[in-house]
Amino acid sequence: MLVLASTSPRRQQLLADAGLAFLVDAPDVEEWNAASHPELSPAELARFNAGRKAQEVSLRFPEAIVLGADTVVTCEGKVLGKPADLPEAHRMLEWLSGKTHEVITGISFVRRSERVCTESIVRSWVTFRVLDQMGIEAYLEKVHVLDKAGGYALQEYGDMIVERFEGSKTNIIGLPMETVLKYLHNHP
Repeated sequence: MLVLASTSPRRQQLLADAGLAFLVDAPDVEEWNAASHPELSPAELARFNAGRKAQEVSLRFPEAIVLGADTVVTCEGKVLGKPADLPEAHRMLEWLSGKTHEVITGISFVRRSERVCTESIVRSWVTFRVLDQMGIEAYLEKVHVLDKAGGYALQEYGDMIVERFEGSKTNIIGLPMETVLKYLHNHP
């Protein structure tokens, strides 16, 4: 049995699109962020949060494979989390305009009954178009971004703001399915 330690609709959709059967269980952990833990690199932060989510949910599903994930957006040494409000989302998009940023997802697979914990990091890069105020406002009118790291969604009108990307598209959406499917294939 696979249990997703996340209530993210994007992660659920990616697993469903891959034809996987899974349960969803919300982890009861507070995510660490770059402000509270500046000693951690963005990759360490993502890996740590993913592990905490998977470990906590595995307490309720010790026989299952529990999948935890955490996605971080970073650009020029700054970590961008989920915007608190639309003005913050606007500032994020304005700051990312014309730049290439990195999307890092930490993944953790835990099967408590077998004392198995496998963690990995997947990196992708996204280059934004040069955005003007009207373009940013038009994008924010179309897409709900407050629950998305970096304040945008590649899968929702991404062509309005994204010039190109490198690496896993599903990683940028929130769950690198290539890594997930490979692990599940090797650990039935």
